[in-house]
Amino acid sequence: MSNRSRGARGRKNASAVKLVGSLVGTFRRAAGLTQTALADAATVDEETIASIEQGRRNLKPDLAALLDELLDTKGTLSVAVANMPEVDLFPRWAEDYIDLEREALALSWYDNQVLPGLLQTPAYARAVFLNDVPALSEEEIEQRVTARMERQEILQRREPPTISFVISEVTLMDRLGGEQVHGEQLGRLREWADLPGVTLQIMPVGRAFHAGLVGPFTVIETADHQRVAYVEAPRRGWLIADPDDVSYLERRYAMLRSQALNPQESKSLLDRLLGDT
Repeated sequence: MSNRSRGARGRKNASAVKLVGSLVGTFRRAAGLTQTALADAATVDEETIASIEQGRRNLKPDLAALLDELLDTKGTLSVAVANMPEVDLFPRWAEDYIDLEREALALSWYDNQVLPGLLQTPAYARAVFLNDVPALSEEEIEQRVTARMERQEILQRREPPTISFVISEVTLMDRLGGEQVHGEQLGRLREWADLPGVTLQIMPVGRAFHAGLVGPFTVIETADHQRVAYVEAPRRGWLIADPDDVSYLERRYAMLRSQALNPQESKSLLDRLLGDT
């Protein structure tokens, strides 16, 4: 998933997100409410309130208005949210996807152009952004690399999501960033492939039938067990919630997994490639 955001509103500054979260916690305690009680009153999950208070999740304007009413804070939270500074990390159309990815129970991810962002090393991610056209500034590139690395924290969660990746062998053949970056990236892939809950499969070149010709996509199982999909084109992405459309991509993904090398064969291929670097 790319992080192109030139000319688009970025995600809120991380320090400001934590500040607003601290305000929510302070007002909640002043009102004599537990996180569970506030979540029940707001009709949201307790984890949502906890994530907001810990600065891991943005407080959205509609929820801010509701919390102002429940906590009798005279519009303070709504004003804080409306005036938060922004950092140009993700385009507006990607924000909802990033939020879903952060809280996902499961992800099924197919990529055939570059390696999935959740599996990239900093150097490889930088090489990807250096290929952007029009060219990004050095500051923009560093912001995007930092944002991409922060997204990888979901792999280290106490209860990480179950993630299945199917990636094209072509992405392993490209030398984005040069030989050293390529070798480091292959090594990282091999490490990720052994993480609990992560399944990595490689689609070899030369297949006579290929279920991934529609391009990259991701299917997400959300925290409330709903399934949505995400697809992306240059400068635009779409979250798909229609059950028929999600099913269409789920069936394609199932076929891709059957066509790709199995996980052990994929690890063996990575071992051979690492031996050649």
